[in-house]
Amino acid sequence: MKKNIFGILVCLLIALPSYFLGKLFPVIGGAVIAILLGMIIALFWNDKGRAADGIKFTSKYILQAAVVLLGFGMNLSVVFQTGKQSLPIIICTISISLLIAWLLHKVMHIPSNISTLVGVGSSICGGSAIAATAPVIDADDSEVAQAISVIFFFNVLAAILFPIVGKLIGFDTNNGEAFGIFAGTAVNDTSSVTAAAATWDSMWNLGNQTLDKAVTVKLTRTLAIIPITLVLALIQAKKAKAEGEATKGFSLKKSFPLFILFFIFATVITTIALKFGVSGEVFTPLKTLSKFFIVMAMAAIGLNSNIVKLIKTGGKPILLGAACWIGITLISLLMQHLMHIW
Repeated sequence: MKKNIFGILVCLLIALPSYFLGKLFPVIGGAVIAILLGMIIALFWNDKGRAADGIKFTSKYILQAAVVLLGFGMNLSVVFQTGKQSLPIIICTISISLLIAWLLHKVMHIPSNISTLVGVGSSICGGSAIAATAPVIDADDSEVAQAISVIFFFNVLAAILFPIVGKLIGFDTNNGEAFGIFAGTAVNDTSSVTAAAATWDSMWNLGNQTLDKAVTVKLTRTLAIIPITLVLALIQAKKAKAEGEATKGFSLKKSFPLFILFFIFATVITTIALKFGVSGEVFTPLKTLSKFFIVMAMAAIGLNSNIVKLIKTGGKPILLGAACWIGITLISLLMQHLMHIW
């Protein structure tokens, strides 16, 4: 811990203003602000010296801790109950995004890790999904930074454009159900989901109808982190085993991300506690800490990123993000129409 403390403190100093600025500008969010600040600082700070170890520690282990703490915000029974209506749409949007990511990976020769991170980030929950997936597929900081940047770009577009699109295509303005499901299934990150839903509520004086619906759908969608990361872990383990047979052997313990098991354990604890009458407010500090840890980890990833290289190599990932975003949006609208929600 002694060798890591200086780097951790650097990330903390970047995370504190980023976190509070993210609250002032929720469409952008603290995680994006932190990663951008980290990238800017990295332009002028090439030799990180004794901070290097702590920055690496933050980008890996603080990030994993954030994902585990995220589990304390999920009551599986309530989410499953209230998310039944949106589940077919969620399954279809996730499937189309992952399929598009895989096809463009093959056709455009986009690196596998970038394709996976953008596909998962687009289809599930933006930064949180990328945070959970990155350690599983052993993505490096530059790949995470690139995926986060792509997701952020389309988050902002969705938050601005979707309320306008909803009005143009004729969503019901007397209640927030249709637009809430649309925002919850087609917008990547929670911050932009809430921004788009709150805008719709304010446009039509709906109180919190749209926001409540969108957040519930989004929470249901976030649960897809569990099966997808487990599947990716098994794929990685299989690859490691194949390579290990020819080298130094294979260890399931080293290949399998144990923090995902802790994440599942956290959701189970939350569900049982709430069932026995424990107030959900008990878990609020842990959820807040999870969000702050993600901001810290993004600061570390920004510090380890090369912004010049990121811009030069950003063309294909942006096209991939656009394809995933458009695919998810169209499938969400189609499914709602087929289910007579819209």
